[in-house]
Amino acid sequence: MADEHAEHERILARVHAIPEGWVRTYGDITPGAPRLAGTVLRHHGSDEVTRWRVVRADGSLAVGDRQRARLQAEGVPFTAGGRVDLRAARLPEPPD
Repeated sequence: MADEHAEHERILARVHAIPEGWVRTYGDITPGAPRLAGTVLRHHGSDEVTRWRVVRADGSLAVGDRQRARLQAEGVPFTAGGRVDLRAARLPEPPD
């Protein structure tokens, strides 16, 4: 149980570290287990967690119009098809 709590805290810390104007995908947050990130974020729905900065791997939004409005307010670019332009807005992984 302590290991699970620690993993959830690591996930929340990775989400919190995404700066304004950038996004990461669920798979970026938890490589190999994107649904885990979604589950953790779903259970921590407060605005203290910047969950709107996490999008699907194809740039589509899991949360919808409210997420879109927040991302647009932060200057995140979208494609003509309405998805986040991941080429421009995806936060690169830090070098090892």
